[in-house]
Amino acid sequence: MRTLISTAFISLDGVVEAPGGEPGYRNSGWTFKDIDFVPEAFEIKGREQQESTAILMGRTSYEAFSPVWPDMAEFARYKTMPKYVVSTTLTEDELVSDWGETTILRSLDEVAALKETDGGPIIVHGSARLNQALSDAGLIDRYHLLVFPLLLGAGKRLFSTTDKDTQKLELVEHEAYSNGLQKQVFDVVR
Repeated sequence: MRTLISTAFISLDGVVEAPGGEPGYRNSGWTFKDIDFVPEAFEIKGREQQESTAILMGRTSYEAFSPVWPDMAEFARYKTMPKYVVSTTLTEDELVSDWGETTILRSLDEVAALKETDGGPIIVHGSARLNQALSDAGLIDRYHLLVFPLLLGAGKRLFSTTDKDTQKLELVEHEAYSNGLQKQVFDVVR
């Protein structure tokens, strides 16, 4: 079974919306505001590209990343990696042509079936609503979180508010950096 890893830039109060400056959100670009850049805090992002074998995202994140990431040197490995977009409305003719193999999945059942295939880890980027649904369905195996020392208040959150049984997580890696960022890597305990 393949490991499904959710990776996120997240504020201390759980917001993941528009960390890189995506339009339409009041605090857009919050990862760049009032936080000094410390390169070692982002080491995990390079490691994710080396260890992952596929990318999973929702439609909104696909539409945000696909026009930008194919030409970014920082994400070169992702260009050749298979991508999966979970959407009930996206069509094949809406996929970009310069970002490698992309498959549309229509349901969480198809995500569960993808996890059963041979291959290495699948990384989930962005995709707040998809992350919530994947978590509620018990499909996420690991979280890679870069926690920013910010309280943003409103905004899309990584974790759902569904009334459900407690989900235990095991902290397997952590580090605090001089700029206040914290790396937290958790395995989902089953």
